[in-house]
Amino acid sequence: MRINRFFTDLGFCSRREADKLIIAGRVRINDHVAVLGEQVSETDKVFVDSVPLTYLPPKVYIMYNKPIGITCTTERQIKGNIIDAVNHPLRVFPIGRLDKESSGLILLTNDGDIVNRILREEFQHEKEYVVEVDKDLNQDFLNRMSEGVDIGDHFTRPCKIKSLGLRKFSIILMEGKNRQIRRMCEALGFKVKKLQRVRIMNLHLNQLKTGQWKDIPPDDLRILKEKLNLLVLEAN
Repeated sequence: MRINRFFTDLGFCSRREADKLIIAGRVRINDHVAVLGEQVSETDKVFVDSVPLTYLPPKVYIMYNKPIGITCTTERQIKGNIIDAVNHPLRVFPIGRLDKESSGLILLTNDGDIVNRILREEFQHEKEYVVEVDKDLNQDFLNRMSEGVDIGDHFTRPCKIKSLGLRKFSIILMEGKNRQIRRMCEALGFKVKKLQRVRIMNLHLNQLKTGQWKDIPPDDLRILKEKLNLLVLEAN
């Protein structure tokens, strides 16, 4: 397997973080410094800063109700980082991001395969949000949001949107540009006052309290992996 996947399978870090370590010259395979894209086998010895990587922890899949103010970063020096907030006994990292000003469902894992499958936009996985804005909704706003909005560097894909009240709506996206919903609303003259993610694919926030996390239930995890085609890959 590629050296960066070796790191994610160990639960040590994401592939991107592994690449940074490799570029910095901090990774060694047997008796030589590793290079990007290099292959490793079960018989190879891999070191980071001369420390051997041998421990293979169990794979962890958790869902977390992120409060406002928590930053989705693995950099522990940043105050309010998601890793310290979750405080899981094993090393995990978030799947994607959720704005510091937003709350709701985010997944964390040490399984690099599921991270890559969920984040790849071509699979068009649904993510659902409940949004409150600063002005009363109108049909023109709902229509334009659903048809796609020019947010400067990107024209958003058509999406599903439903009014939930005078100033509240639900929206289902199948892409995840930076601060996308906030930028869509701003482009149409509205400002987001509150934003919460309530669903990722088949996983619902439901009664999970703010600041709490739990393991993804086995049946839900199986369905998630089926949708991601991971059960087929694991069988092979």
